[in-house]
Amino acid sequence: MAETESVARRFRAVHLSDATLRDSAHMAGVELKPADVAVIATLLVRTGIELVEVGMVSGPDSKDAELVLAAHEAIGPERSMTLVMVRDRRQVATALDEARRLGVRHIMYSIPTSEWHARLKLGSPSAQYLQALARSAISQAKDRGFHVTFSGEDGARTPRERLVPYVTAGFAAGADRFRLAETVASLSPWQMEAKIADLVEIDGAEIEIHSHNMLGMAVANSLAAVRAGARWISATVGGIGERGGNAPLAELLTSLRVIHGDTRFDLGHLTELSRVTLAAAGLGEAFGSGPTTEHSFAYELPGQLSHPDAYETLPAEVVGNARALRVRTRISRPLVEWALAGSGIGVDTAAFTSWLVARQRREGGPLLDRDDIQKAAIDFQAAIDFQSAQLGSAESTAPTTNLELIK
Repeated sequence: MAETESVARRFRAVHLSDATLRDSAHMAGVELKPADVAVIATLLVRTGIELVEVGMVSGPDSKDAELVLAAHEAIGPERSMTLVMVRDRRQVATALDEARRLGVRHIMYSIPTSEWHARLKLGSPSAQYLQALARSAISQAKDRGFHVTFSGEDGARTPRERLVPYVTAGFAAGADRFRLAETVASLSPWQMEAKIADLVEIDGAEIEIHSHNMLGMAVANSLAAVRAGARWISATVGGIGERGGNAPLAELLTSLRVIHGDTRFDLGHLTELSRVTLAAAGLGEAFGSGPTTEHSFAYELPGQLSHPDAYETLPAEVVGNARALRVRTRISRPLVEWALAGSGIGVDTAAFTSWLVARQRREGGPLLDRDDIQKAAIDFQAAIDFQSAQLGSAESTAPTTNLELIK
C-alpha cells in the first residue's frame, strides 16, 4: 500500500514541458511564425504547462531568434527553454553567447549518446569523449548562469554501461536536469521503466522523458517513466513531431486526470490549442502519428536523409511507406546537393541554393520535395544558359534580376 501511495504522489506532482515550438516546429516542412509562437505559448501556459521549449541555437545569428523572442514576449523567459546544439567545445561557446544575447535563461543541451549518433554528429563514438564534452558544455553554461537540462539524444537505445556514467558525469558537472530522449521509438513501457530506474538512482538526478510515438506508446512510456521515478514529461500539442510524432499533450493530460486523478491542468484550452497549432503548422485538421502517415519518414536535414537508418525505428518500406524530402524555406546547400545527387543535373549549387531560398520566401514557402528541387534546378540552369546565349559569352555568371522571371 505504501508503494502505491508513493507512486500516486509521483503522478500528482509530475511536471510537464512542451516541445511543440521546437520539436514540432522543426519537423520536415513545418515553419511557424513569431505570431503563431506567441499564441501557442500563451495557451500552453494557461493550460498549466510549466516550461515551453522554443527554438534551437547552434551559433550566432540563429534562424530561430524571432521565435525565441516572441515566446519571451508572450510568456517571459523564465517560462521558456531553448535547445542548444552540442558538437564541440568551441561551437558550444558561440551558441551560449547567442542564447545569452536572446535573453534565454533555461537551455536544453542536445547531446547524442548512442555510439551510432555520437559517431555521426560528434565524429567519435568514444564514451570518454562524450563525457568530457558534456562536462565542458555544462560547466560553460553554469558559469554563465543558465539553468541546464542536458539530453541523451538516442538515449533509449544507449546501453546502460554507456548511459549511466554519462548522466552521472553531467550531474557532477552541475546540470539541473537530464532528459532521456527516445529519439528512435524502441522501448516498451516495462523496458522504459527499467531504463529510468537506473537513472533515478544517480545522486542529484532529476529525470525527464521525451518520447516519440512511432510505435504508438509515447504516452504509455511517459507514464512508465514517471512510475519509475522521472519527474518531468515532455510532450507536444497533438503529438506533432518528427519520426511518428511525440507524446500528445491532450492524451497525456487526460490520462493523468482519468487514471491518476490529477486536476492541476486546465484542459479547457486543449481543443483550441490543437486547432491553432495544426493550422499554423499547415497540417490540416488532424495530425496522424505512427508509421503510415506521409510525414512519418519525411526529412529536411541532409544527415537524416543520408543516414535514415540512424533515425528510423524500422525502414519505411517495411510498412509500405516511402522516405521523402519535405522542405519550405529551410534549404541548405548540403540539402540541395543531396536532392541533386545522381540526377545528372549540372548546376552551381551555391548560386542555385541562394536563388531557391529567395524564391521560396517570395512565394510564401510552398512545400517542396526532391522532384520539385530537381525541376527548379533545371529551370535555373536553363535561364543561365539562355542569358549566356543572349550575351554571347560562355563565361556569364549566374543572373540576378532576370532570374525573377523563373516561377
